[in-house]
Amino acid sequence: MKDKVKAEMQVVAGNIRKVREYRNYTQDYLAAKLDISQNAYSKIELGYSKITLDRLFHIAIILEVEVTQLLYFNKADFEK
Repeated sequence: MKDKVKAEMQVVAGNIRKVREYRNYTQDYLAAKLDISQNAYSKIELGYSKITLDRLFHIAIILEVEVTQLLYFNKADFEK
């Protein structure tokens, strides 16, 4: 069970990175908006840090997406 949760967290972390890159935002930009260091933000994208619900919603707001789009990335959503 623990491995499945970890794998799902990796997917969400990867989706955050994909959306950030699609928006052409840097890790520094998101880190500044979240009031954390770039290193701390990098750990989020790499899946090294657990994301709180509060932080997940904050990231979604900054990236201008619904939280569900971070959970289930669909490239077609961004090609409209």
